[in-house]
Amino acid sequence: MFRQSIRRFATAAESASTYNIKVGKVQGRVNGFVGGMRQIRPTFVSSRFYDVLTFAAIAVGNTPLIRLNRLSDETGCEIFGKAEFMNPGGSVKDRAALYVVKDAEEKGLIKPGGTVVEGTAGNTGIGLAHVCRSKGYKCVIYMPNTQSQGKIDLLRLLGAEVFPVPAVAFENPENYNHQAKRHAEKLENAVWTNQFDNTANRRAHIETTGPELWAQAGGVLDAFTCSTGTGGTLAGITRYLKEVSDGRTECWLADPPGSVLYSYIQSGGKLSERSGSSITEGIGQGRVTDNLKQEINLITDALHIPDEETIHMVYRLLDEEGLYMGASSALNVVAAYELAKKIGPGKTVATILCDGAYRYADRLFSKKWLREKGLDTAIPAHLERYAVLP
Repeated sequence: MFRQSIRRFATAAESASTYNIKVGKVQGRVNGFVGGMRQIRPTFVSSRFYDVLTFAAIAVGNTPLIRLNRLSDETGCEIFGKAEFMNPGGSVKDRAALYVVKDAEEKGLIKPGGTVVEGTAGNTGIGLAHVCRSKGYKCVIYMPNTQSQGKIDLLRLLGAEVFPVPAVAFENPENYNHQAKRHAEKLENAVWTNQFDNTANRRAHIETTGPELWAQAGGVLDAFTCSTGTGGTLAGITRYLKEVSDGRTECWLADPPGSVLYSYIQSGGKLSERSGSSITEGIGQGRVTDNLKQEINLITDALHIPDEETIHMVYRLLDEEGLYMGASSALNVVAAYELAKKIGPGKTVATILCDGAYRYADRLFSKKWLREKGLDTAIPAHLERYAVLP
């Protein structure tokens, strides 16, 4: 039954998903940021479809696939990044945000005028704030106080009530996710959307991101890699690609310092104690979430990406590709680059450009911050001119 559902999305772009989200091929793929588009069997959405869906539902997804020209030329592979920073909330998390709210509506967990509560490192909250504004819900966000001020400010500008709380381990009852759950339980007509373990998150990527990626790649995709926070993006895309390719597409986890998932996969399922930290926000994990759990055995292998390589790629992407990417996107691109070198020339590799650098500029391009993190030496001399902030 599941395979039939997957095949439907692989072959019928005009079909709507279970949530009536249109899966189209309208964006095709692009040779670089300003290059010409290769259109792949374009489809068009009827005016009637626009009439029955909200702005949020129409705007989320169908992002272009961008060829990373310099890295592709260096490796002899075709390396692509899916431009999730072009979603209305600016990140891949818009997809999960839309699906967890739709899931709550379908299950009768929230009614008009209700409140959506979530624990998030930022981007899911921004997506939820957009969706809640569109649908008339209140939005309450709990987040670690380690997140950038830009994310906090944007959430408040979007009308969300924000509670930055101390960053503590998931096992601690004061973890931001547990506080979000308790907050929702105190309110009438409220739902905690539970992005980490609500598999509607994973489903968003089975039903939209995976089919889009496969169609844009023309049905030729040798490998996919991305990092994970909730697990939804990696798990959902992995599930779809493994099904539609009959297992031929390799799917690799990209993991930052401070996460246990690289060692978990390398050790065959042994969960180690979390230690260390990373400059990246919203990725890396100390446990296997319910979103990831169902697909963990489908993951081919894992790559550990040091912060030095991530920050270097932030600057390379800006200089060589004209792409102003955040650290998580840069980490994903490093992983795609390393994976391309592993599997050899002539192959096609894709990753997720999950968000831009706009919310992190005061850190990533600050000379003082880079020195404090010991990352200033990771930037080659010819790229130092982009570190324009004090």
